[in-house]
Amino acid sequence: MKTAADQQLVKRINRSLLLRLVRKQAGLSRAQLASEAGLTKSTVSALVRELVLEGWLAETPSTQGRGMGRPSTPLHLNTSSRAVVGVDVAVDQLRAVVVALDGTLLWSTHIPLKDTDPDWVCQEVARLVVLAQSQAELSSMHLTGVGVGLPGPVDESTGRVRFAPNLGWRDVDVLLKLRRALAQLGIVNVPVHVQNEADAAALSETEFAPGNADENLVFVVCDVGVGAGIVLNDRLFTGAHGMAGEIGHSVLHLDGPLCSCGRRGCAEAFFGARALQGVADLSLAGRCLGLVLQNLWTSFDPSVIVLGGASCITHHDLVQQAQETLQAYARSAGVAPPRVRQARYGRLASAVGAASLVLHHYLRPLQHTRQDGAAQTRALAATAGY
Repeated sequence: MKTAADQQLVKRINRSLLLRLVRKQAGLSRAQLASEAGLTKSTVSALVRELVLEGWLAETPSTQGRGMGRPSTPLHLNTSSRAVVGVDVAVDQLRAVVVALDGTLLWSTHIPLKDTDPDWVCQEVARLVVLAQSQAELSSMHLTGVGVGLPGPVDESTGRVRFAPNLGWRDVDVLLKLRRALAQLGIVNVPVHVQNEADAAALSETEFAPGNADENLVFVVCDVGVGAGIVLNDRLFTGAHGMAGEIGHSVLHLDGPLCSCGRRGCAEAFFGARALQGVADLSLAGRCLGLVLQNLWTSFDPSVIVLGGASCITHHDLVQQAQETLQAYARSAGVAPPRVRQARYGRLASAVGAASLVLHHYLRPLQHTRQDGAAQTRALAATAGY
């Protein structure tokens, strides 16, 4: 006999399945959803009724002419009822966004990061979330969840930042501090997620891609810090301890320049934003970036590599040299390299990706139920209305 918890999980799985199907192909009817999902029509009708009432889905008036039987009603994501908030904790500033369920950017702001004390940063993030919530409410949109991107590897099971050398953080329980700061400002029973900024940026490309294209993707962030977010087979690949994609601290030269982490020859020391200041000739930096792209390609075989961060946006010659280097490696091997393109959301990629964390977790209950913990599950239930 199934327990109440089992039934709740099955319901979450079925709801997420229906949402993902509608997100992938807008306009599906209830009957089509039942066929695609392998569920009974009565189950789909009941779940769709809930999802419409809760503002996840909306019905499109049918254009089908009158005839035999009741015309089917197309369904699509409700982009005017629910919003997700993302905050990017960069080395020099905080960026906040409000995003609709389909990835439409509704509002954004940024403020300078005047202090790197973890408690102070979390309080500033909480204040930005309150401001973002007020902006969403002006459009009568409900706050569905909050995501925060951080400049260092994050332990997904605990929400702790292992180390963030550019902020001077090591083993900081950011998730706990954030929840406390938000609660002090009256934001409770709302899911809160934290993730590495590059991992979050990668999700901005996959969670909000039309039809969820580019499932196998690597997002390279070149800013003060350098990192990569990796999405393989619809899963964010973070490694055993959240360290996957820490390419900024992969060593390119044994006796290279000193890096912020204390080692020498790291990629960040060659093409991080600080390393590029005052450098007129970026050919070496571009070749180093191209070498890193080549290594990511052969390690993960992505269909596309996305370039983001201030360095890639500002220094076009850096990107050009990197692409030429990657092409040269590909010609030598006689194979075609993956596509390389710029980030869809530009400088806001990590902030939008942080917002997408809410959907990424909600739509994959089997992947995230254990690591989210009981408190997160209760928050999800409260915002979902079940």
